[in-house]
Amino acid sequence: MRTDAIAAELTQARTKGSLREIQIPPCPELLARLRAAMALREPDLSEVQAVASSDVAMGATLLRVANSPVHLGDGAPCVSVGQAMTRLGLMHTVSLMSSFLVRHALPVKSPHLQRFWERSHKRSVAMEFLAQRIPGMHAALASSHGLFCHVGMPVMLQQVRGYGATLVEAGARIDRPFVATEDANHRCNHAVVGALTVRAWGLPAVLMASVRLHHDFSVLGDAGVESEVQGLVATGLLADHLMRRHEGLSPDADWQQQGERVLDWLQLSATDLQEWGDLLEPLLDEVF
Repeated sequence: MRTDAIAAELTQARTKGSLREIQIPPCPELLARLRAAMALREPDLSEVQAVASSDVAMGATLLRVANSPVHLGDGAPCVSVGQAMTRLGLMHTVSLMSSFLVRHALPVKSPHLQRFWERSHKRSVAMEFLAQRIPGMHAALASSHGLFCHVGMPVMLQQVRGYGATLVEAGARIDRPFVATEDANHRCNHAVVGALTVRAWGLPAVLMASVRLHHDFSVLGDAGVESEVQGLVATGLLADHLMRRHEGLSPDADWQQQGERVLDWLQLSATDLQEWGDLLEPLLDEVF
């Protein structure tokens, strides 16, 4: 399904389907400013720093990460947002800021989604790491996919009656995919709601498509789906697998069923998987 077809599907679902009653929260103003600064041919570093400094808690997050053992090394601790940005680098700074802003725009206060935003940020870090090693992938887009691919869950949890129970059921069932349980119970799922959120927030169409399709591995090798979207879907599952490995969890059903296919599509070996997983470990340790 191409990006334009997905956009048409979302429009139809929004106007005629079960999604009519779901209200998509507005995009945070600071996130819109951050993305506008990064969309320029030469990113506006002064504006990025201004956005980072405009929220005390966000600036404190950058300083905390910049002064963590992974980044501090033998250097002196950073004492300003500008110093933290320099130490972290632009891409990592923007990733941390995006995670902070989205997390506070969509707060999760439910036992059904414990550590949701922590894990979303870990996935974003893993995606950025992988994109730097997989030819043809854009690190910023990959990072955004990791952050947004499950963003439909907190939106649905806030607005769809009974969705908390659905999360428990969908996580426990092994006879059908997670989104199939959501569809059966609510006639919509987090992949569709997440894609609607991405579109409503003015994020790239490729990201909208990858979020919509992130559980649909039939797209791999499908000439009707843009290769960039396929890459994000494949790498997203790999990132999830490495994140679960970091957390000491067993491979999930998607990896057990599709992991070999994903590695083949990405042209990666078991050795690559092991080596990259080892290199990623300290980066995920800093997420707290």
